[in-house]
Amino acid sequence: MDWSKLQSSFSNINFAQAGSKLTKGFNSGVQLTRERFGQVAPEDITELPQEYKDLEARVDALRQAHISLYKITKAYENENYDYPVQIQESITELSTTIGHGITNFAATNLKGTNLPAPSPVAAPTVQPKTLPHALCRAATSAANAMQGAPGGNEHKFCNALAEYAGAWEKIADARIQHDESIYTEYLQPWQTTLSTSIGAAMKARQAVRSSRVELDAAKQTLKNAGPTKQEQARLDVENAEDDLVQKTEVAITLMKAVLENPEPIKNLNELAKAQLLYFAAAAEALSSAQGAIEELSVAAEGEYRKSRDH
Repeated sequence: MDWSKLQSSFSNINFAQAGSKLTKGFNSGVQLTRERFGQVAPEDITELPQEYKDLEARVDALRQAHISLYKITKAYENENYDYPVQIQESITELSTTIGHGITNFAATNLKGTNLPAPSPVAAPTVQPKTLPHALCRAATSAANAMQGAPGGNEHKFCNALAEYAGAWEKIADARIQHDESIYTEYLQPWQTTLSTSIGAAMKARQAVRSSRVELDAAKQTLKNAGPTKQEQARLDVENAEDDLVQKTEVAITLMKAVLENPEPIKNLNELAKAQLLYFAAAAEALSSAQGAIEELSVAAEGEYRKSRDH
């Protein structure tokens, strides 16, 4: 063991300063505990500026607004938010993917052996797990099934299904763009605001609370100090007051910056715009398909009534 290095390390430690910090931390803890249990008179708790308290209330409201909306809109992070049936489809796709992997593994590793090697197969296409895509797939599958039957191409219901599938194909494409826009233009910056600017203001406020408790603890120490410790206790109070003023000014500046930040309104606008474009595309596609389906419906009903009249 190098005793000279050890002695040097000990000599660099300011035990008086460390002891002072420990004492202040202990006194602050006692002060905070007494406040929580109502053992401190209101007049013994330092009053923060009214401007600071007003800003606190406004930032709290803004933060809560961010959190409340984010709890709901973060559903857009997962494409299957409107299609719970996707769980069963995912299990089926997983089985297909595993089968594809085994087949291709065998095709590669059985070459040059006496065992028959299967031919490599293409990987299955992963289908988006959204309600628009599912409706498009279901209607397309139903239309194809009817077309495969004798006279299927002439059946009006088959044509109606094709119209419906075509509309939902357009809506499905719009849905992908909708989700991507919301994620990049709203969700990411919204979460950034919560974790950076609002987060920084909340940390600054915590520093103010700690400084205020330390000041009140120092005042209590001064009140109870004996003659020999009065001067040091008075200096501690003055230093604590300066620290509180400085930290309060920093917190006020950060809270004002949060409240003046135009990004939240811009982000909310991007959310509304993406939703508007999606629903407008859906309305346009469905309006066109519904008109064509209605014509087929009227024609089919007319043919049905005509056949009943004879």
